[in-house]
Amino acid sequence: MLPTWCMKQRASESGFSLLEVLVATTVFALAVAGLADVCAVAARANTSARDSTLASLLAAQKMEQLRSLMWGFDTAGRPLSDTTTDVSVTPERPSAGVGLSPSPPGALAQNVAGYCDFLDAAGRPLGGGTEPPASAQFARRWSVQPLPANLNTLVLQVVVTRAVHGGAMHEAARVVSVKGRKAL
Repeated sequence: MLPTWCMKQRASESGFSLLEVLVATTVFALAVAGLADVCAVAARANTSARDSTLASLLAAQKMEQLRSLMWGFDTAGRPLSDTTTDVSVTPERPSAGVGLSPSPPGALAQNVAGYCDFLDAAGRPLGGGTEPPASAQFARRWSVQPLPANLNTLVLQVVVTRAVHGGAMHEAARVVSVKGRKAL
């Protein structure tokens, strides 16, 4: 049997001191705070990736719409061009727009009627024009330019930006394609 003083000493050694508890709690709190910061960074990265993906899809969607417009030759070899479809609205209107008409200079850098449309946060169209509606989250601009070396070939460009009201817009996605005339 152990002496009484030895038992008392062992009983006091079996617990934690207040200082040990405070140190452990501090270490745990720092670890949780670091983890919370990592979660916030991951959430921002996920939001940015979602926006970039959506912007890329919106640019590709507009490019497909432009590429589907008539640009070819008829059976007699005369050029046929769709220069009247309004693709800045949904559904597109067959005779109220500019279609594949060459765009004015700066169409990718500023909102030009007929070469720009606006979309909400989910990518739903809000219409065209030069001023974004209050609910616009994205501005989609496009340019149609004939290739100088071959006027039967068009260079199509689509740029999607975040719609910043009253400020600079930052490019989120860009798609470039070439469309040549084909016999129908």
